[in-house]
Amino acid sequence: MLGRWIHRAGFNDERDFVLRVVQPALVGMIDGTVSSLAPIFAAALASSSRTALLVGLSTALGAGVSMGWSEALSDTGEQTGRGSAIVRGAITGGMTTIGGLFHTLPFLISNVNKALLVAGIVVAIELFTIAWIRNRFLEVSMRSSLLVVTVGGAIVLAIGIGIGSS
Repeated sequence: MLGRWIHRAGFNDERDFVLRVVQPALVGMIDGTVSSLAPIFAAALASSSRTALLVGLSTALGAGVSMGWSEALSDTGEQTGRGSAIVRGAITGGMTTIGGLFHTLPFLISNVNKALLVAGIVVAIELFTIAWIRNRFLEVSMRSSLLVVTVGGAIVLAIGIGIGSS
């Protein structure tokens, strides 16, 4: 079913779809999910849910713009065959923003401990989703992908916890 959709959407094959859509989306999702952990969790631990929410919103939106811009400027698509720079930038920027927003939204909960718990659950779901996408489209084993994604997330989370608790 995906194969038929890929051809109807104008992609030559699944590899073309992966290069033009999945890879830019995955880069954005990884960046949005992982890089925003430290500032959001540090703000939550050092301050309040409201502060964590504001830090998370600004981090997600700022990172989305930055990553979208970076992807769009990284190549025109002609050299690499990766398609339109504007489309790739929009995909990367959009997914970066979404990746950062998902675990920011729990900080709408005023009780910071409950918000941290919900945000932690959301992060686990995000990391699993990233691992699944890597497994499905990049043919990385699920076990290896879960390990790498979890270690990366844990390192950045530990930085946020360390700074927020100091």
